[in-house]
Amino acid sequence: MIPLYSTIPTQRFPWVNYSLIGTNVALFAYETTLGTHLESFLLAHGWVPAGFSQALAHGQVPGLAPLLISMFLHGNWLHLFGNLLYLHIFGGNVEDRLGSLRYLCFYCVGGVVAVLVQTYVSPFSRTPMIGASGAIAAVAGAYFVFYPTARVLTLVPLIFSFRVVRVPAVCYLLLWSLLQLLSGMSAFSPAGQGLGGVAWWAHVGGFVAGLVLGPLFLLKKRRPRRVRLHLPILWNNPKSVLR
Repeated sequence: MIPLYSTIPTQRFPWVNYSLIGTNVALFAYETTLGTHLESFLLAHGWVPAGFSQALAHGQVPGLAPLLISMFLHGNWLHLFGNLLYLHIFGGNVEDRLGSLRYLCFYCVGGVVAVLVQTYVSPFSRTPMIGASGAIAAVAGAYFVFYPTARVLTLVPLIFSFRVVRVPAVCYLLLWSLLQLLSGMSAFSPAGQGLGGVAWWAHVGGFVAGLVLGPLFLLKKRRPRRVRLHLPILWNNPKSVLR
């Protein structure tokens, strides 16, 4: 099933979400210009779990910049398009609910949690992790919580044709998350081998992070209201004010 769009319109222009989409596209366009230097670029800026684990084992502080940078890098156009399709469908509504600044912070935190979950599962993998799928999985998890009655217009492939149907977002995202979990369990390896080139546990970790962090980012500190009292001043009878 291929999602097309959410049936809930956004209330305001999701400029942060479109900025994230634009940043991912721009960086991938830059990747295409690197030629033979692409591999070294991804090794330098992708997230390598083994490097992180070794640094911790030797009591060193690992470089954390790739945690964020790797979320904006992609391996090919299909990888990029699939991620940004989900971000376009679900991100605008989540930004609507959280507000622009909170949404940006949520996106980054959710992506970091997703990367760390995958690192925990495959701590010795030397393959650089790249892609926005963990952060977008967090966005999908928040959408699941915020819009339980929403529907997603979905393209369903049949034997000789396609059909467009409206699927409850809850059902669609439950099925998607279950597939990620089953794929992760079937490919599980503590050494990071046999994962098929897909960081399934980053998807699972990101989705769960969205379920938990989404409502937390909605919490607002309530400031005490200032109440202005208008008391009558009785100049002719000052004693009445003291009662």
